Amino acid sequence: MTSTFAMVFPGQGSQAVGMLSDLAADSPLVAETFAEASDRLGFDLWQLVSEGPAEALDETHNTQPAMLAAGVAVWRAWQDAGGAEPAVMAGHSLGEYTALVCAGALAFGDAVSLVAERGRLMRAAVPAGQGAMAAILALDDDTVRSICAQSAEGEVVETVNFNAPGQVVIAGSAGAVARASEAAKAAGARKVVPLPVSVPSHCSLMKPAADRLAERLAGVEIKKPAIPVIHNVNVQTESDPSEIKALLTGQLYRPVRWVETVLAMKDAGAGFIVEAGPGKVLTALVKRIDKSVKGIAVFDAAGIAAAMEEMA
Repeated sequence: MTSTFAMVFPGQGSQAVGMLSDLAADSPLVAETFAEASDRLGFDLWQLVSEGPAEALDETHNTQPAMLAAGVAVWRAWQDAGGAEPAVMAGHSLGEYTALVCAGALAFGDAVSLVAERGRLMRAAVPAGQGAMAAILALDDDTVRSICAQSAEGEVVETVNFNAPGQVVIAGSAGAVARASEAAKAAGARKVVPLPVSVPSHCSLMKPAADRLAERLAGVEIKKPAIPVIHNVNVQTESDPSEIKALLTGQLYRPVRWVETVLAMKDAGAGFIVEAGPGKVLTALVKRIDKSVKGIAVFDAAGIAAAMEEMA
């Protein structure tokens, strides 16, 4: 198999009750991975993923360890099937933690505890109902930035996810996001989609949570990644553990530069980008960002086999 491929891991929003059930039926690694996570969390994470309720799975302190465990389980199944090592890895938001685990920089158990705490800190930073996020479609990045600046009116609304050309996510105070959404429609946005989230991720309202997260990260061992990981904040790889911690802290209140990340993977020689985890969100974004790069979603045994065959 070619080694000129990248592997990426999805973040919040790709979770669903019943995810990875097909892979779990074929690979005991799924149950083993979720059992490890459950031991750290003190409750049965696989039962929550398998049976719901969806409202509980969607709570950010549950979603984050669930998505982390799901990505790691797919990676372990990939390795068990004889899948090659990617040239580079990355993750979208929470998925960056998954990438660091799979790259050997962060112990899985430590990561589970860390992202659950990350979720609790994010939830505590902005009381329920006071923050919001929305996806703006078919406006260029600078136009959306300008709309946010004009709509803030003393509150916070910022561009936070540059997911694809013409797909920018904004976040901040609920009122400011509502004003910016209306302004985007008036400016010709094809669609404005409010996101069903409990916290306004990656905006400056998350700075208090980031400060607390930095304290938590200080006690966590991070090693030099065995596989390079491109970070959301600066679209660079990093080998210094202290710098990785700083980037994870900054990631909480700074934008996810996903378009640049995909293009950096292409520049690194990746002709394929394999999305390891539930859903196909990142695979769809790859297609929108650069059609010369082939996105492949893997979340079950058949998908893993098909991806390995396609890249052979």
